[in-house]
Amino acid sequence: MPNLSIKDVPETWAEALRTRAALNHRSLQGELMAIVEQAIAATLVASPKPAEDRSKPRIVGYDKAGYPIVRQGWKTVEQVAADLRARYPTPINSGPSSIEIIREDRDSR
Repeated sequence: MPNLSIKDVPETWAEALRTRAALNHRSLQGELMAIVEQAIAATLVASPKPAEDRSKPRIVGYDKAGYPIVRQGWKTVEQVAADLRARYPTPINSGPSSIEIIREDRDSR
Protein backbone atom coordinates (compact mmCIF):
# COMPACT_ATOMS: atom_id res chain seq x y z
CA MET A 1 0.00 0.00 0.00
CA PRO A 2 1.47 3.38 -0.90
CA ASN A 3 2.41 5.93 1.73
CA LEU A 4 1.55 9.63 1.56
CA SER A 5 3.39 12.42 3.32
CA ILE A 6 2.47 16.05 3.94
CA LYS A 7 5.37 18.35 4.70
CA ASP A 8 5.53 21.78 6.31
CA VAL A 9 2.19 21.50 8.15
CA PRO A 10 1.69 24.52 10.42
CA GLU A 11 1.93 23.59 14.10
CA THR A 12 -1.56 24.95 14.82
CA TRP A 13 -3.03 22.60 12.18
CA ALA A 14 -1.09 19.64 13.53
CA GLU A 15 -2.30 20.35 17.05
CA ALA A 16 -5.89 20.75 15.84
CA LEU A 17 -5.64 17.38 14.08
CA ARG A 18 -4.21 15.71 17.20
CA THR A 19 -7.11 17.15 19.25
CA ARG A 20 -9.66 15.98 16.68
CA ALA A 21 -8.10 12.49 16.67
CA ALA A 22 -8.27 12.30 20.46
CA LEU A 23 -11.93 13.40 20.45
CA ASN A 24 -12.72 10.63 17.93
CA HIS A 25 -10.69 8.05 19.88
CA ARG A 26 -8.29 7.56 16.97
CA SER A 27 -4.60 7.83 16.38
CA LEU A 28 -3.41 10.76 14.30
CA GLN A 29 -2.86 8.34 11.40
CA GLY A 30 -6.38 6.94 11.81
CA GLU A 31 -7.88 10.44 11.87
CA LEU A 32 -6.02 11.44 8.72
CA MET A 33 -7.23 8.26 6.99
CA ALA A 34 -10.82 9.06 8.00
CA ILE A 35 -10.51 12.60 6.60
CA VAL A 36 -9.06 11.31 3.32
CA GLU A 37 -11.75 8.61 3.15
CA GLN A 38 -14.51 11.21 3.58
CA ALA A 39 -12.99 13.38 0.86
CA ILE A 40 -12.73 10.47 -1.56
CA ALA A 41 -16.26 9.28 -0.77
CA ALA A 42 -17.59 12.76 -1.51
CA THR A 43 -15.71 12.77 -4.81
CA LEU A 44 -17.05 9.33 -5.77
CA VAL A 45 -20.62 10.40 -5.04
CA ALA A 46 -20.21 13.44 -7.28
CA SER A 47 -18.68 11.47 -10.17
CA PRO A 48 -20.28 8.55 -12.02
CA LYS A 49 -19.23 5.11 -10.79
CA PRO A 50 -17.32 2.82 -13.13
CA ALA A 51 -18.61 -0.73 -13.51
CA GLU A 52 -17.55 -2.77 -10.47
CA ASP A 53 -15.50 -5.91 -10.88
CA ARG A 54 -17.04 -8.10 -8.18
CA SER A 55 -14.50 -10.87 -8.64
CA LYS A 56 -11.76 -8.83 -6.95
CA PRO A 57 -11.56 -7.92 -3.27
CA ARG A 58 -12.32 -4.26 -2.58
CA ILE A 59 -11.74 -1.84 0.26
CA VAL A 60 -15.00 -0.79 1.90
CA GLY A 61 -13.57 1.29 4.75
CA TYR A 62 -10.85 1.60 7.34
CA ASP A 63 -10.74 0.46 10.95
CA LYS A 64 -9.72 2.65 13.90
CA ALA A 65 -6.05 1.77 13.41
CA GLY A 66 -6.21 2.89 9.78
CA TYR A 67 -6.07 -0.59 8.27
CA PRO A 68 -8.32 -1.27 5.27
CA ILE A 69 -11.48 -3.32 5.68
CA VAL A 70 -11.62 -5.60 2.64
CA ARG A 71 -14.84 -7.08 1.31
CA GLN A 72 -14.15 -10.35 -0.46
CA GLY A 73 -17.61 -11.67 -1.22
CA TRP A 74 -20.64 -10.10 -2.77
CA LYS A 75 -23.47 -12.46 -1.88
CA THR A 76 -25.97 -11.81 0.87
CA VAL A 77 -26.75 -14.44 3.50
CA GLU A 78 -30.04 -15.16 1.76
CA GLN A 79 -28.25 -15.75 -1.57
CA VAL A 80 -25.77 -18.14 0.04
CA ALA A 81 -28.61 -20.04 1.75
CA ALA A 82 -30.52 -20.28 -1.54
CA ASP A 83 -27.41 -21.59 -3.32
CA LEU A 84 -26.93 -24.26 -0.65
CA ARG A 85 -30.60 -25.29 -0.80
CA ALA A 86 -30.31 -25.59 -4.60
CA ARG A 87 -27.14 -27.67 -4.33
CA TYR A 88 -28.42 -29.89 -1.51
CA PRO A 89 -32.23 -30.01 -1.84
CA THR A 90 -32.74 -32.88 0.62
CA PRO A 91 -31.12 -32.98 4.05
CA ILE A 92 -28.70 -35.78 4.87
CA ASN A 93 -30.41 -38.01 7.43
CA SER A 94 -28.11 -41.01 7.31
CA GLY A 95 -25.14 -41.44 9.59
CA PRO A 96 -24.61 -40.72 13.27
CA SER A 97 -25.80 -37.51 14.86
CA SER A 98 -23.35 -34.99 16.24
CA ILE A 99 -24.42 -35.97 19.76
CA GLU A 100 -23.50 -39.59 19.10
CA ILE A 101 -20.11 -38.60 17.70
CA ILE A 102 -19.32 -36.44 20.74
CA ARG A 103 -20.42 -39.14 23.18
CA GLU A 104 -18.35 -41.79 21.39
CA ASP A 105 -15.29 -39.53 21.43
CA ARG A 106 -15.78 -38.70 25.12
CA ASP A 107 -16.32 -42.34 26.12
CA SER A 108 -13.21 -43.50 24.22
CA ARG A 109 -10.89 -41.59 26.57
